[in-house]
Amino acid sequence: MEFDIFSPALILLIAAVLICLVKGHARTAVILVAPIITLWAIWQIPDGVQSTVKFLSYNIEPVEGSPLRRLFATIFAIMVFVGGLYSFRVARWYELAAAFAYAAGAIGVCFAGDLITLFLYWELMAIFSTIVVWCGGTPGARAAGIRYAIMHLLGGVVLKVGIEGVVVGTGSIQIQPMLATDFSTWMILIGILINAAAPPVSAWLADAYPESTPTGSVFLSAFTTKTAVLALILLFPGEPVLIGIGLFMVMYGIIFALLENDVRRILAYSVVNQVGFMVVAVGIGTEMALNGATAHAFAHIIYKALLFMSAGVVIYRTGKNKCMELGGLFRTMPLTCVCGIIGALAISSFPLTSGFTTKSMISQAAVDGNLVWVYMALTAASAGVFLHAGIKFPWFVFFQKDSGLRPKDAPWNMGLAMIIFASLCILLGIFPELLYSLLPYPVDYQPYTVGKVLFYLQLLLFSGLAFFVLLPLMKRTMTISLDTDWLWRRAAVSLVRIIEHVLSSIGEVIAVRRVSLQKFLHRMAINYLGQPHTSDSKERGVFARSWPVGTTALWIAGLLSAYVLLYYL
Repeated sequence: MEFDIFSPALILLIAAVLICLVKGHARTAVILVAPIITLWAIWQIPDGVQSTVKFLSYNIEPVEGSPLRRLFATIFAIMVFVGGLYSFRVARWYELAAAFAYAAGAIGVCFAGDLITLFLYWELMAIFSTIVVWCGGTPGARAAGIRYAIMHLLGGVVLKVGIEGVVVGTGSIQIQPMLATDFSTWMILIGILINAAAPPVSAWLADAYPESTPTGSVFLSAFTTKTAVLALILLFPGEPVLIGIGLFMVMYGIIFALLENDVRRILAYSVVNQVGFMVVAVGIGTEMALNGATAHAFAHIIYKALLFMSAGVVIYRTGKNKCMELGGLFRTMPLTCVCGIIGALAISSFPLTSGFTTKSMISQAAVDGNLVWVYMALTAASAGVFLHAGIKFPWFVFFQKDSGLRPKDAPWNMGLAMIIFASLCILLGIFPELLYSLLPYPVDYQPYTVGKVLFYLQLLLFSGLAFFVLLPLMKRTMTISLDTDWLWRRAAVSLVRIIEHVLSSIGEVIAVRRVSLQKFLHRMAINYLGQPHTSDSKERGVFARSWPVGTTALWIAGLLSAYVLLYYL
């Protein structure tokens, strides 16, 4: 057994315990200092396997370093720090403790050197992210948390089945590239895609995230789907089926986000849309594509958390979460409005924002691979992203017809957290080399060419024009968008009730028939065996009466003849 280096995830786990034990300024110090220590520990891990534990006949590798792993762990640690800064004055202690343990699971997955370690941290994430959802404290949050737990436990079981199959088939627990060519590898891929919110089971994300607290949804937006992207990069680079799945996610997220009225459900569907871009890139599988998936995951965590922070401040100050209930908030919430707009521009790949310098890498990878149809689909999707997140979110929340609400702007800690992430969106957009230098493969890509900039500006301009031309159709009403979760939230419940009714009806019929059969047998017993305990020969049954000797012999002869006949047949 060797423990040269401990996983940085342990630091956040210890911090989660301390958050439960201490109070006041000591708890605040833990919330803000622990992520910084974790970030320092992440960059102390060199490449290669750093620790080994013997378990049965396998070598467990809790810590393995690489540029890819460090980069994902870095943005997770930054997310914990900024999320803690955003939350510490509002969130309850048990929510913060669960969020830190949840983040610890994500960082543990980043450095897991074998499938067993990956699975353990994977399930740690599932447990504590469920608690974060439950911290919403409403009946809706409790129900959504149960559905969330069922879905992720199901995904964990599928993943475990696949891992066991691979271990039995190959004798190895190492994390290494593979293709979905047999039952075991397909199970691993499906288990990962469930966490990536790939249809048809992606509805768990839009179901659960909006039911958490405004602070909880910020943490939820960052870890689960992005650890799934990391797992896909490590295990399934170049898997062709991921291109089709990713494109479906991209379009699916756009359509449902355009239909939504709930502010956080819009952003939740947008998560599915953006993860779809990353899944497509993993499916392409070239160095440029994998760099694009990694860079876009890094940028996505920042701008998506920024959007959830902006929405969270609005919900925290107004208590409203429907687009039709909001509007005109720019008057009293200028900081929240500006930060929300920056996040919306970043997700829309507007030049000089982080989304432009990362998402365009994925499109370039499609061009380099002669995947013209993929490039065209991603281009159309970029226009759709600007419609639902780039314009719809800020317009209906901050600029549509005045709702009459005059809430205060964000508290200082929430405002500072938003400023940090808004600044990073712009910094990585202006100086993309800061991120490119950390990517797993050498980068030979220049995002700012005249052709690319003009193309994206034209695309976004006409998307914006289409939004305002179709604005009457964009206005939402108090309706519910039916997603695939209807199949288990409503259809499955109705089916169970129908089955219960049928079984109950069958049971009633059986009970009636059983009573009738008992009465029939009773009558037959009386007719042939007679009344019990009676001395009157007339009341005795047929078989209970006295028979003449000749008749008895005749019966015996008949029975013996029947037996002989059946025997020889």
